[in-house]
Amino acid sequence: MSIDWQPIREIFEPAQRFVISSHVRPDADAIGSELGLLSVLESLGKQVRIVNPSATPRHLAFLDPQGIVRKLGEGVSIEEALQADVHVVVDTGAWQQLPDVRKVLEQTQAAKVVIDHHVSGDDLGATVFKDVSAAATGVLITELAEFLNVPLSKSAAEWLYCAIATDTGWFRFPNTEARTMHTAARLIDAGAQPNILYRELHERSSPARLKLHAVVLDRVQFDFDGRLGHTFVLLKDFEQTGAHPTDTEDLVNDAMAVDGVECAFILVEQRSGNIKASLRSRGLVNVAEIAESFGGGGHRQAAGATIPRPFESVQTAVLEAFKTALDAAQSP
Repeated sequence: MSIDWQPIREIFEPAQRFVISSHVRPDADAIGSELGLLSVLESLGKQVRIVNPSATPRHLAFLDPQGIVRKLGEGVSIEEALQADVHVVVDTGAWQQLPDVRKVLEQTQAAKVVIDHHVSGDDLGATVFKDVSAAATGVLITELAEFLNVPLSKSAAEWLYCAIATDTGWFRFPNTEARTMHTAARLIDAGAQPNILYRELHERSSPARLKLHAVVLDRVQFDFDGRLGHTFVLLKDFEQTGAHPTDTEDLVNDAMAVDGVECAFILVEQRSGNIKASLRSRGLVNVAEIAESFGGGGHRQAAGATIPRPFESVQTAVLEAFKTALDAAQSP
């Protein structure tokens, strides 16, 4: 499914002041897409600021050494974020993913635009540019740059390459297709260096993260004839290992590496008392539907939700949801 970008040109051309936002706990697709779009807009002579509901995770700080991406309330106020002609939301279209930034979106007089590749989403009162067949929002920003005839700088190419590489599991997930690889090749031509970016993303683990990894792996359980793998992280685990909440990134994928596993999830206790659930599937089960039942969303094979319930209650409910989904599905 291709996007007709002409309406976005009509929104962008007369505007001068832009705000870009993405989802809470931003990943590399969110940060990379925001920075890539910022570069495109600045090349067109626009004034741009990036305002998110969460700070940039430590492991992605290398993408933004100058601190361009700001957390709302820290370096940028709601009043300042309202000073825009266009407010662009990338890599999400869900209110639950936009705490605090929602206040800006509900008050702003700016034109609102959503650029996203997720199935799930709410009505933000925006003009939506969505392609659920795209492997990452970074693919869409790259295609938008091409439509607007804006050459990508080396930095923009690196940001967008990271966006795509991480959302495809470094091009090993089923969402990787010819379009994905063609886009990645264009970004390499523009200056992205995969070996350096891989090292920054995946070979900078701290000893604390490795200790947390060991705890999580020790807890992995397999249910429903080995078709589901699951584990969890409690607040005390961060204290005991010295790890940071962002160190849980990608740990859910370890359970998927086991032969016979069709689905996996990890539950992570948050300081707020909520439980963050990250869900994965090889495709037999649509985990986006499971996530939506808990107020979250995502893709068929990768989704998540933040659930405001006690840990034991969430664990029981998520297990039951997977049991129902697996019972309804037939193995190929």
